Amino acid sequence: MNRFLIATALTVTTAFPAFAASHAETDNPMVGGAPMFADKNIIENAVNSADHTTLVAAVKAASLVDTLMGEGPFTVFAPTNDAFAALPAGTVEALLDPGMKDELTRILTCHVVGADAMSMAIKGMIDDDGGTHPVPTLGGCTLQATYMGDKIMLTDEQGREATVTIADVKQSNGVIHVIDTVLLPATKEAAMEKDAMAETAMAETAMAGAEMAESDVPMVGGAKMFPNKNIVENAVNSADHTTLVAAVKAAGLVDTLMGEGPFTVFAPTNDAFAALPAGTVDTLLKPENKDQLTKVLTSHVVAGRWTAEDIIAAARNSSDGFYHFAAVSGDALSAKVTSGNRVFIFDESGNAQEVTQANVMQSNGVIHVLDGVLLPR
Repeated sequence: MNRFLIATALTVTTAFPAFAASHAETDNPMVGGAPMFADKNIIENAVNSADHTTLVAAVKAASLVDTLMGEGPFTVFAPTNDAFAALPAGTVEALLDPGMKDELTRILTCHVVGADAMSMAIKGMIDDDGGTHPVPTLGGCTLQATYMGDKIMLTDEQGREATVTIADVKQSNGVIHVIDTVLLPATKEAAMEKDAMAETAMAETAMAGAEMAESDVPMVGGAKMFPNKNIVENAVNSADHTTLVAAVKAAGLVDTLMGEGPFTVFAPTNDAFAALPAGTVDTLLKPENKDQLTKVLTSHVVAGRWTAEDIIAAARNSSDGFYHFAAVSGDALSAKVTSGNRVFIFDESGNAQEVTQANVMQSNGVIHVLDGVLLPR
């Protein structure tokens, strides 16, 4: 994922209902000899665990403290001191060097998911996916979740397996699952091989796209959306998304959304932008408001390729009927599905926007057309 988007996702806090302060420490298991209070945030609890002093030091070195004290929601897979100690000699010391801050951040954020995922919800998604569920993280890594009996296991991009040893440690801004192994992103060699495979797959997709019957190519805004083209290459042709495209250009996000992703984009139409209070769009497009515009736009982007079917399954497997997740901006989103499989996306203010056209597949992700603009609180 583009470094800018990762940085944005990790530095912008969001508004999301916290667990009630009435939760007592007895509702949570002890971790590292310390009570974990459900009305305290991830950092406030983690600093008290004698088993997580290395993790806390690493979070401080990566400047992620403010992020993980934000409202989230976050799911953190928290490696113990012993898990860090099991890495090759000198690894932790090297990662804590200021010159390795980017790499340290990349590793730590491979342990963070932009959603509140309790163990039963994770198991439900694993069952729905036939025994293995992909878990996209804020660091751009994809973990593979499985379970056996009461134990959930996570396999990282290097094939290393971590077991959840203490699950469902509730926090005011999410949940912690303690794990016994540090999760690592793919090696540079593997990443290069993956890129080469992706290029081959894209070439094959392009060939297939060239042979695709005209009737099989979805139309958006009067234009064909070719699955062998990226999000920007397709969006610029939609007559219904000229405002969105202009905003993406003004925010300097064109290169990002032409990147390899994958990204899920909830794409508001021109009418959706026009429905905002008079002058809002013009104000956002001013150069001095670029940061605010970027925040609004990236609140419509989610890491990973989430089809409508994925969203529907996640919402129906949740305890409250909503799937809560974080946009790349860090803003909290929630998905709700009606009995007729209509999908609504809620922003932080509780405003619901409907997906009017789903699963417009792109070479670097998927677009869902939205009838309203999602706004941070």
